[in-house]
Amino acid sequence: MSDVARRVAAVVVDFHAGAALAGCVDSIRLEGVEDIVVVENGQRGSAGEVLHGRGVTLVEPGVNLGYGRGANRGVACVVDHEYVLITNPDVVVHHGALAAMVAALDADARVALVGPQVRRPDGSVYPSQRVFPNMWLAGAHALLEPLWANNPATRRYRSRHDDGSVDWVSGACFVIRRSAFEEVGGFDERYFMFAEDMTLCWDLRQRGWSVVAVDDAVVTHVEGLSRERATRSMAWAHHRSALRFEWHTARGLRRALVPLAALVLGLRFAVVSVLRPGN
Repeated sequence: MSDVARRVAAVVVDFHAGAALAGCVDSIRLEGVEDIVVVENGQRGSAGEVLHGRGVTLVEPGVNLGYGRGANRGVACVVDHEYVLITNPDVVVHHGALAAMVAALDADARVALVGPQVRRPDGSVYPSQRVFPNMWLAGAHALLEPLWANNPATRRYRSRHDDGSVDWVSGACFVIRRSAFEEVGGFDERYFMFAEDMTLCWDLRQRGWSVVAVDDAVVTHVEGLSRERATRSMAWAHHRSALRFEWHTARGLRRALVPLAALVLGLRFAVVSVLRPGN
């Protein structure tokens, strides 16, 4: 058994990703991972056909648990591994990416979670490495982004700190130290979709762990493949989760201003519903 196979398991949370799921599993297998769990959040049987013959453990809850809850169920199935790769089903892990993330964890015992560089199918870099927004940055990003996608507040939010460090990384794909994941209780299951990754990184940092990003680790992500099935409901989940994160993290005066944050997010949702109509 290889070192990766012994130390790393993988959890893929699927929601009707179809052939992309097979590509994701195959890319993980090529990196040496033998223990792969797929959590089928979609209709029962929707993942089984594309996974035939791939030797994965399939978890079928029979209901859409949401991303964090699904990932927690998957991690509970792999108890003998030091690290866990958690990923969306529409991600392809490039050669060497997993080894680079594992090396970052091995290099520093206080690093809990490592994210890769995420690329879109056209090769452009998706801004998956981010900072926790202060009150003003959060408000400016929320109000401006639907109308001006590349505004300064959104660019700042979706970037590293000046010293190259990050506060959190996208939950689309990352490797986490299992002991750290268990210490914070996994993903916060009050979130259905969105911000559960930001909350996980926040909770880890509150306990003294570090979160890092490694650009030598590259994955390709076909963003939004699953959420295309329910655009409006996903937009609602996004805004609801943003408000929950604000309540979870706000302290002092910022906690008193949470109703204002709710007003801003409500306005943003109204704008998004007009500009990006969906299901």
